[in-house]
Amino acid sequence: MRVDHHRVVRDVTVRLPMASTAVEACQWTVTALARYAPATISVLLQVRDGLRCVAATGAWQVFATVPPKAGVVGRVYASGEPATVEDVAADPDYLPVRPDVTAEVCVPVLDPAGRPIGVLDLQWSGPVELGPWRETAERVAARLGARITALGGPPAETRSEKLLRHAAALTAAPTEWDLMTAAICAAREVSTLSAAVLLLAGGGTGPRLGAPTGAPGELESRIRAELTEAGAPALHRMVTRAHRHGVGYTLGEAGHPPTEEYRPLADAGVRTLVAVPVGPPDGGGVLLVADERLLRPDPTTVNLMELLAGQAWTCLDRLRTLARLREQASSDPLTGLPHTGPFGQRIARATPGRTALLAIDVDGFKAVNDTYGHQAGDRLLVGLARALEAALRQGDELYRIGGDEFVAVIEVNRPEEAVRIAERLAEAARGTGRTISVGVALPRPGESPEQTLRRADQALYAVKRQGRDGVRLAAA
Repeated sequence: MRVDHHRVVRDVTVRLPMASTAVEACQWTVTALARYAPATISVLLQVRDGLRCVAATGAWQVFATVPPKAGVVGRVYASGEPATVEDVAADPDYLPVRPDVTAEVCVPVLDPAGRPIGVLDLQWSGPVELGPWRETAERVAARLGARITALGGPPAETRSEKLLRHAAALTAAPTEWDLMTAAICAAREVSTLSAAVLLLAGGGTGPRLGAPTGAPGELESRIRAELTEAGAPALHRMVTRAHRHGVGYTLGEAGHPPTEEYRPLADAGVRTLVAVPVGPPDGGGVLLVADERLLRPDPTTVNLMELLAGQAWTCLDRLRTLARLREQASSDPLTGLPHTGPFGQRIARATPGRTALLAIDVDGFKAVNDTYGHQAGDRLLVGLARALEAALRQGDELYRIGGDEFVAVIEVNRPEEAVRIAERLAEAARGTGRTISVGVALPRPGESPEQTLRRADQALYAVKRQGRDGVRLAAA
């Protein structure tokens, strides 16, 4: 059947002036065009950094959002040039929507200045004259682009979409600092309020303020200053209130004083506040989202802040769990000292003539285990580790590399300095009621760290042979 393409353009675009939104204009275009074209038809518009499908027909499933350069639609959007694909199987960019599609026509939807704001895409599964349909699609797209521009452009990113985007950023945050910053930025953008801060449990020191964003703004800066001035007890009261009573928010009504817990926020100029508990009551915190304008947050805003707080805590808990696992993997579970893995990395950076290795062995340790049992031996090792740590200088490092074997890595100017520190360790051990033997070695030029450690061990065993409880410096 021959198609009157002039009539198609007229009938498809006749209702466009009556559309009240960009999405409505796209939906009318697709519905009207489908009366004439036995094709899968869709309109994708630019929303932030992707192409969102806002209207479609004739497919069991469509791609909701397409990256700006993906597929034929992305290629057309990026270039601003239409595409006619006679055989989709031969086009590597084709995104499969229906298994029976054979051909595709895709044209850019342009604003009056000629800038792409989306695409109009038609896909056929039967014989079709693509040339006339491409011309028709271009004429329809031109009228659609003009109407969308007159209505204010493509639809804005919804708050739910913003939250989804920020949730991905939270998941990818590599550190707690990055995570807190991302959560605060998300709270401000999704709520449309001007300031946000996180109060998190700080262990024995009480709640603490989370990291600020790079540009916190005037209100957020005042809030942070007031909360810092208020001190830990006041922050604790805010966190306790949020976890005891749940989410709270202002109603935007003037003349009502804040509860005592939120007095520091009012002093900072806050007139609108959403307070959302974060994490568990015994270790979490509270997300405070605020504005100095007198506003009435709608329930959807509050719900989105609850979702954000839940996602932020999940990501924070994951980061802390990973940090604990990394620490466990690199430290001795009994004494908490780093063990062989970190030790190997450290001695690989040893400086000849400066980095001293102190090989340490507990005298008579096997007898303690055999006589009093392994629990007594464990207590001995823990107490000795703490005493040795306390005897070292700031920056010196102590490792447990075996059952009763320790190594201290220290930076010195002369070998005599290393010997003095080793003697201090021996004295600290005597204070626990035990004795140690210590061998000291400094790396020679061109010597591997393993060879240096072997010389320190040889010096240690020389001490053992001479009666234990002493220090010996390996030959230079």
